[in-house]
Amino acid sequence: MRIEIWADVVCPWCYIGKRRLEKAVAGFDHRDEVEIVYRSYELDPFAPEVGTESTVTVLARKFNADEAATREMMAGADEVAAAEGLHFAHGDALHARTLTAHRLLHLAKEHGLQQALLEEVLAAYFTRGESLGDHDVLRAAAAAAGLDAARVEEVLASKEYRDAVMEDVAQARAYGSSGVPFFVVDGRFGISGAQPTEVFEQALSQAWDSRDAG
Repeated sequence: MRIEIWADVVCPWCYIGKRRLEKAVAGFDHRDEVEIVYRSYELDPFAPEVGTESTVTVLARKFNADEAATREMMAGADEVAAAEGLHFAHGDALHARTLTAHRLLHLAKEHGLQQALLEEVLAAYFTRGESLGDHDVLRAAAAAAGLDAARVEEVLASKEYRDAVMEDVAQARAYGSSGVPFFVVDGRFGISGAQPTEVFEQALSQAWDSRDAG
């Protein structure tokens, strides 16, 4: 059974939803038969390739709020993340486009290292406050995940996998999703948002049982 997750690597609720889904899968009787595939989504495709402003500054402008109020808003998600065992400290990370990170995730998928790279990228941004527009940050994440350095350089220096990223985004829209995280279980059951673990548990059971019934 395949679970597809549309997510952006700078989306806090995507990281939270990822952890909640993983908890649900860990307790699922058929967990060894579950495949999780991450699909690309860009929350801000117009962001600069190399960041110049902090995340909190960009969000403050987006929501027409001052930075103090924005940090308070972000703290709410930080608390939810902490309950899932995650430590967020990304407010001062430079805001940049995530297209290149997604392209590398497509490379990693071809080598069975997508999950490993995703964890490294998420930790770089959310835990260490590093910018995903910095190729050195992406290189380090790729190396830690076990990707071949030469192939990483080829992708960084090109537009390779860009079409695959755009296809993922188009597919999300075709499903009717206008935001992330967005989960599709077995190609039939859609779940929007970082739902409680119990919701994912129910969806897994329902999807599996309906397969047996079919």
